[in-house]
Amino acid sequence: MTDGALRALALEAGLQPRWTDNTGAECEVSVDTLRAALAALGLPAGSVAELAEARSRLAAETSEVAPPIVIGQAGERVIVAGAPSGSRVRIEYELGGAADVRLDEQGRLPRIDRLGYHRLFLDDREIKLAIAPASARTIEEAADGRRIWGIAAQIYGLRCQGDGGLGHFGAVGELAESAARHGADLVAISPAHALFLADDNHYTPYSPSSRLFNNVLYVDPADVLGAERVAAVAARSPADASDALGLIDWPRAAGARAALLRALYDDFCATDMRADSAQAADFIAFRAAGGEALESHARFEALHAREFGRDFTKWNWRDWAPGLRDANSREVAQFARENARDVGFHVFAQWLVDRSMARAQGRALEAGMRVGLLSDLAVGMNAGGSHAWSRPNDVLPGLSIGAPPDMLAPLGQNWGLTTFAPRALRASAYAPFLATLRAALRNAGGVRIDHVMGLVRLWLVPEGAPANEGVYLDYPTNELLALLRLESCRHAAIVIGEDLGTVPFGLRERLAKEGVAGLRVLQFERSGDRFNPPDWYPTTAVAMTATHDTATIDGWWRGCDIAARAALAQLPPGHTSEQCETARAHERDLAWRAFVEARVADGPQPVSDESDRALDAATRFVAQTPAALAILPLEDALGLRDQPNLPGTTTEYPNWRRRYPGEAASLLDDEKVAARLADFDARRRVA
Repeated sequence: MTDGALRALALEAGLQPRWTDNTGAECEVSVDTLRAALAALGLPAGSVAELAEARSRLAAETSEVAPPIVIGQAGERVIVAGAPSGSRVRIEYELGGAADVRLDEQGRLPRIDRLGYHRLFLDDREIKLAIAPASARTIEEAADGRRIWGIAAQIYGLRCQGDGGLGHFGAVGELAESAARHGADLVAISPAHALFLADDNHYTPYSPSSRLFNNVLYVDPADVLGAERVAAVAARSPADASDALGLIDWPRAAGARAALLRALYDDFCATDMRADSAQAADFIAFRAAGGEALESHARFEALHAREFGRDFTKWNWRDWAPGLRDANSREVAQFARENARDVGFHVFAQWLVDRSMARAQGRALEAGMRVGLLSDLAVGMNAGGSHAWSRPNDVLPGLSIGAPPDMLAPLGQNWGLTTFAPRALRASAYAPFLATLRAALRNAGGVRIDHVMGLVRLWLVPEGAPANEGVYLDYPTNELLALLRLESCRHAAIVIGEDLGTVPFGLRERLAKEGVAGLRVLQFERSGDRFNPPDWYPTTAVAMTATHDTATIDGWWRGCDIAARAALAQLPPGHTSEQCETARAHERDLAWRAFVEARVADGPQPVSDESDRALDAATRFVAQTPAALAILPLEDALGLRDQPNLPGTTTEYPNWRRRYPGEAASLLDDEKVAARLADFDARRRVA
């Protein structure tokens, strides 16, 4: 078998044997990496015979007579792959009505203007037919032509009275009401995906167990069950609910909230379920609607608690007994029967957090926000989690999402996450992708898609390989974007794509054309030796002062991020603290010059301990960009120095642990903060 034959197979399978790094240099993927990636894709090619079998399998898939779904755009003619030209087909529309049509000489349907998921009948086969709009719901549509703004907040860091040291959706609702009073139309929240309730040290929001369900620790049970009832149950089952100062003590706070949820479940079973109350009926309906996916997640959580509780080396389900690794096995079914109450608890917790998030969105809209909550969709899932266990055919075992080598990470990055397999997506009519999108939009007015480049390609690292020995895998961009546009319109939700880093050529322009707004972050918006002026920001983008992965404006001006990285030996390769501080001084000169030229600042450049002047100038600068939406991280609204997350670190830095200095309902009412927001709002309202 020649290397050429292997590389040809890799191309057919969607892998990129060659790629261009951030310096513009052409790189070639090793044969070992290609073999490992092909094996993970279900196309082993370790011998001539295996390679021939893999090619045959791919050919059979591409020549499939009737694909499970046909995806097209309204007003355009759609090809029905594999169907003979001139064939007669019947279309049954989602909202009623039908049409008998004939395919043209190119096998295309007539133009269809009715959006939705229809049914197409070809001979004796039924095919799904998705007709999408040309654009997702844009920010301009949601804002009625106004330039709007919002606040970005980390859910866990929000405070309210009696929260037990950990933020929740009740606090999100309070923040939304407060932000709306100051003129905001949106609250962008950190990911709320389900993690692992049994592991209170696994709190990274971008490493979820499942993106189909929520983190039950974010529930505000009083929102659903009432404050008096929750207080009464808490009094009968006291837990350590003392507030943490500055940083979250995750094991203590998570343990206390989980204990409260279990006590509430016991009370709910003893009262509501026995009395067939209205809330019991709502819980039962929620469970029925959740179907097998919800039951599997609940079983996983119960099993994970038992296995991990018995032996800490059994955290990953792949290390469980063989019968427990299969979600559909008799052993798992027997466990579910014998532990029905425990499984029911996890369903109950999901019901509570779903209703709690819905209440937060309701409060945001009732307060006058045009969008309300903007959810955050993580790029992948933990391979040891619920989704990979219950739906292993959806994902790519043996491959982990990461990033190729660049200036900040010369050895590349491995994020330890799995993701959807492109061939499995096509075979399932994109069901996993659609379910994930719908979960993200269920209780929100929009979604931010983390690492939106994943709709085009992902850097995947074979298990056991260093992060720089990865390979890019292509994804069906046309189909994914069409479904994204359709779901956006069906949910009347805006879509934002996190497009920072190495972005494929032309992607930003394409996303903008299709209604997906990209991000423009002040710290990154530079052309050569100058910061881009406000009018360089596209109207189709989202302007931000910072993100959760960058220094806050106050911290950047003071050099806090440099000091933090120096203390952890995390400075860029070959750079000393002095060199970084000298470079930052030059960057401050450039930033202040841009602020002055934009007429959002005057006078001499502030020194590091005058960072308030720099912060106010930066927020004014972003506010007056023509971007349809400007987002101010809560850290910058409050003038905080420390960023929520320091990329490249785990326990060395208090990532995902910082609490905000004040209660969510009132922290924006501080005189200095309120003045900053009033100025921000006024500048956004100027045409």
